[in-house]
Amino acid sequence: SYWSVPKGARTAVDGTWQRGPGLGLFRAIERSLGAGDGVGADWSGPLSLPLVAEDLGVITPDVEALRVDFGLAGMRVMQFGFDGAGDNLHLPHMYEQASVVYTGTHDNDTTVGWYTSLDAETQRRVDYFLRAAPGQMPDAMIHAVMASVAQLAVVPMQDVLCLGSEARLNTPGTAIGNWSWRLPGHSLTAELAQRFALLNRVFGRV
Repeated sequence: SYWSVPKGARTAVDGTWQRGPGLGLFRAIERSLGAGDGVGADWSGPLSLPLVAEDLGVITPDVEALRVDFGLAGMRVMQFGFDGAGDNLHLPHMYEQASVVYTGTHDNDTTVGWYTSLDAETQRRVDYFLRAAPGQMPDAMIHAVMASVAQLAVVPMQDVLCLGSEARLNTPGTAIGNWSWRLPGHSLTAELAQRFALLNRVFGRV
């Protein structure tokens, strides 16, 4: 389903839920990519589509069923994992291989900024889980996502460079000060490349 907003509406408040195309949409994508067995809409086998489902927030059972049925990779964001519940889906021991894991996304604070903003109890929880000593952020979290079973690990460049909140890319719900961060010149050094090449090799991500 999707939230439909009338043309010309000043806000999205007056929208309505409409039924989406579901199966038909994914079959059309499959055909356009030349995937599947060519049978078309009657084919009931699993799909092999290069798509990632942004299954964050409140996800209804029918959406989750669609993702699973079509073998689409879901998203996991490690910053979301530390609410104190051991079965939080964003903690590495809960990941499925068919997932893409992020330290944080473009809508999150950098990992350094996020960690610094946490209350003392949550910081202790994070440190215990990651076996991290003071000053080991974001390296400890980067190591954890790279070591996970998720088929793809994504580390924002701000975390690669160990930057704080001054390098945050976007703050949802705000209209100014976003999307202005730029990669500092000469920041991608040979030493940095060697470090991440080693991480990829160690965890079989090459």
